[in-house]
Amino acid sequence: MPEVSFDLNLADPQFWAGLIEIIVVNLLLSGDNAVVIALASRSLPPAQRRVAVIGGSLGAVVLRIVFTFVIAWLMTIPFLKVLGGALLVWIGAQMMVPEDDGEGGGIKAHAGLWAAMRTIVIADAVMSLDNVLAIAAAAQGNFPLLLIGLLISIPMVVFGSMLFLKLLDRFPALVVAGAGLIGYIAGEVIVTDPALTPWIDAHAHWLHIAGPVACVVLVLAFGFWMKRRAAAKARPLVDLVVEEK
Repeated sequence: MPEVSFDLNLADPQFWAGLIEIIVVNLLLSGDNAVVIALASRSLPPAQRRVAVIGGSLGAVVLRIVFTFVIAWLMTIPFLKVLGGALLVWIGAQMMVPEDDGEGGGIKAHAGLWAAMRTIVIADAVMSLDNVLAIAAAAQGNFPLLLIGLLISIPMVVFGSMLFLKLLDRFPALVVAGAGLIGYIAGEVIVTDPALTPWIDAHAHWLHIAGPVACVVLVLAFGFWMKRRAAAKARPLVDLVVEEK
């Protein structure tokens, strides 16, 4: 765990250099987070979308700050990243099912504001396990520097999420691409688990490529199956309405 400092010296050039580094690192690593935020919010009414994006981003930043000071401990927990990767596979598959495709279809986040924000925070927490290492290195244990850098980056992440939301409205097929990206990230998280990495590096280095690709296939296959199943459940209800008419 890095030594925590609360010094705020605005006259120190190193402070500004560290601040810029944190902002750049966070933005470079937050593209996938913007995709998750947009997918989790896409079925909400326009007014709630903005609240979900901003609230989810704030919650994710709070978790990143906490993770920064406990990441050394978290990275020693065996199979934590395997569990997190499996959770991302589930999230990615469920995001392919629209809310109105049937009862139980779609991630619960689509049904309400708080659930959408919860999905954003959970997914971001899993994806941030590795990203936080780079952010912590840039902050060097300086809490004000870390806090300011992450808060400044929030508007940029929110803008990216809102932009992707507009693209989803115009090109719904991007949902599949977004779900595939989440699957790829899930595979990367799993194969870098400290309990698996030594064996993979020694005997199956090819899993660093094959693992993420396999998770993409798994997410898409599972997602299409769930979508078809939800549509089949909804069809009898439609037929019943037609018969009553």
